[in-house]
Amino acid sequence: MDTGSISWGIMATALVLFMTPGVAFFYGGLVKAKSVISMMMMSFGALGLISVLWILYGFNMSAVDGPLQFAGNPFSDFGLSALATGETANVDLLGATYGATFAIITVALISGAVADRAKFGSWMIFAGVWATLVYFPVAAWVWGGGWIMELGTTLNLPSVIDYAGGTAVHINAGAAALALALVLGKRVGFQKGITKPHNVPLVLIGAAVLWFGWFGFNAGAEWLNGLANVGIIVVNTLGATAAAILGWMLVEKFKDGKATSVGAASGAVAGLVAITPACANLAPGWALILGLLAGSVCALSIEMKFKFGFDDSLDVVGIHLVGGIIGTLYLGFFAIDTGLFTGGGNLGQLTVQAIAAFGVLIYSFVIAYVLGLAIEKTMGFRIKNEDELAGIDTSVHGEDGYALDRV
Repeated sequence: MDTGSISWGIMATALVLFMTPGVAFFYGGLVKAKSVISMMMMSFGALGLISVLWILYGFNMSAVDGPLQFAGNPFSDFGLSALATGETANVDLLGATYGATFAIITVALISGAVADRAKFGSWMIFAGVWATLVYFPVAAWVWGGGWIMELGTTLNLPSVIDYAGGTAVHINAGAAALALALVLGKRVGFQKGITKPHNVPLVLIGAAVLWFGWFGFNAGAEWLNGLANVGIIVVNTLGATAAAILGWMLVEKFKDGKATSVGAASGAVAGLVAITPACANLAPGWALILGLLAGSVCALSIEMKFKFGFDDSLDVVGIHLVGGIIGTLYLGFFAIDTGLFTGGGNLGQLTVQAIAAFGVLIYSFVIAYVLGLAIEKTMGFRIKNEDELAGIDTSVHGEDGYALDRV
């Protein structure tokens, strides 16, 4: 492989890795000042743990020999020793490292649903087991020769389109987030407006880092394809995200009379989520409409937790689960050459997109709920109410986010 493609592969890997600290900034700014360390530590904890597990056995599990295989053999190349000595070791190891960054951020995204009330040790156990039972196999299903990748062939329909993780990352994480929110229950005094972001600039910094890194997230894999589709991926990553900001702010203006900076940041993330599966398979105009739709619908969807009574602290469900479903199903209507309205009126693309989306959603939710409940009933997942009120940073980590002199 030419040095330019390899260089882009290294850069894309670094960009996606940087997204996890971006999640930490974004989530950290949204919580109370007494929870910022706890919130950011869940992202950094995932970064450390999932990196190690991926190198030891996760990468081995992310590819299968056929659509009937659940996951790859975790011990087939334990610690990547064989991969490191192969004839194409440089490219293979770079590809493995790039894949690790997706696993890391998928786990980190879940943490936003349990802000202010989760034990760090319990979170780490959940993160490691969920990644093993859910993310690593789902990555194999979507990209590694598994049943989702082969669904179109099996049903004699178009292949499922999930370029960068609408199912494997966002629906997967969003479904697990919903499960954990139900297991841990509501924060003390849960109601609309219970907490406001303690640091709005930190939220905007996090959103900016995510958007920056997302070009590696979406266009990164093109280093393996000779950068053949990089142009449409890049313009769609820009356009859909920008349109989603406008969509979210318009909803805020009509609902509340004011467009907010946190809303703009959340809209950007919603647009990024929605374009993730679709970035290489939409004409730019349709990508703009997708962004506007995702920003508007996700802005409305975050109210679900108040209507249905589940405490998804930082709207992982309303943004990542809903946005991932929108982006995945949208391809069924507007994918280049195969969409219902762009490919001759065939429902095949929509059919396989829906099966993939809801298959991952159900599997991830069930495993996360059972796992979260098992942890809660044994070692406990939620901190005590008095520790939540006093401040989770001090009670769990023994630190304060801000060292302020008292007058």
